[in-house]
Amino acid sequence: MNRYPELVIDKGKLADNIREVTARCRARGISVAGVVKGMNGLPELIRVYAESDVVMIGSSRIEQIRDAVEIGKADPELRKPTMMIRIPMLSEVPEIVEYCDYSLESEDAVLRALNDEVLRRAENEGCAIKKHKVILMVEMGDLREGYVGDDLISAALMVENDLDGLELAGVGMNVGCYGSILPTREKLDEFVKRAEEIEAAIGRRLDIISGGATSTLMRVLDGNIPERINHLRIGEGILLAHDLPLFYGCDMSFLHQDIFRLRMEVVELKLKPTYPQGTIGRDAFGHLPEYTDRGDRMRAICACGKVDYGSEEEITPLLTGVHVIGASSDHTLLDVEDIKVPLTIGDVLEFSINYASMVYVTSSRNIHITYK
Repeated sequence: MNRYPELVIDKGKLADNIREVTARCRARGISVAGVVKGMNGLPELIRVYAESDVVMIGSSRIEQIRDAVEIGKADPELRKPTMMIRIPMLSEVPEIVEYCDYSLESEDAVLRALNDEVLRRAENEGCAIKKHKVILMVEMGDLREGYVGDDLISAALMVENDLDGLELAGVGMNVGCYGSILPTREKLDEFVKRAEEIEAAIGRRLDIISGGATSTLMRVLDGNIPERINHLRIGEGILLAHDLPLFYGCDMSFLHQDIFRLRMEVVELKLKPTYPQGTIGRDAFGHLPEYTDRGDRMRAICACGKVDYGSEEEITPLLTGVHVIGASSDHTLLDVEDIKVPLTIGDVLEFSINYASMVYVTSSRNIHITYK
């Protein structure tokens, strides 16, 4: 007997999406770091990435990277290099060195701490230095992480010449995550210019020029990405493939957009008014909602709520005629007046989810996860 609410995940379709995206990137000379943070690094799905053509597995959570490493230890054929895609905390430097082959960096103090940790381990274990690979982040106007101005060159020279425990693997950029800056051709050309300035300063070519995340994938698809960019960090563009078609009109029809399906059980079904009765105050989350009086309509309640998926605006019913009208912590309220087939108590409704809700549903202990 199934247990609800349930998240159904199709591993075969995920494998298809990884294969399609990596093939298109590879045709442009670009390798892909598969980012698993959006689905909370579920080990079953990390294994799908480990079996794929991604060149590394990336996450912003050390525990997810640890899981990827453990999978590789259990089966060496599934060992993929790992990348910390959030700039590290000083307090987690030992774990970064232990579990991450690569990390994105934007602070000299963290670089020095990483170097000290690498050298300390080599001395304590009496072995050769195993260098930690770093990618220096470049501030490109999105105003999240990244070195600014001449500090970038100084950091590159420090890693290259003074920090024996580190290897300068490359440079990276981020756009679209805070300042909503787009990865235009002009912005990417500017980034490549900064990378080439570093190469001139250190006297060699960089192995990795990482041109961003899923948003940059649209430059790959339209064939308008600078040749020097050879690495992307892709999460949503593989897992859901919703954002680029929705916001920028990209053709992602070659990908599955139904890898994740949220299923909820109907626990109440009644004809009710559409406008609350009594003095209206704030809801359980401190908000002042607005309501429209549409008279009495058939409503269903499902046993799943904001605690499980974040916001009712982030889920979409798949049955025609069902509309989400609200939610509380543990309940989702639906208008089902217009559906063609009558519902009964115990029926199960399916919903698509977006990136924000995926993070919630894959971490909720209330959600039963089933794999296909």
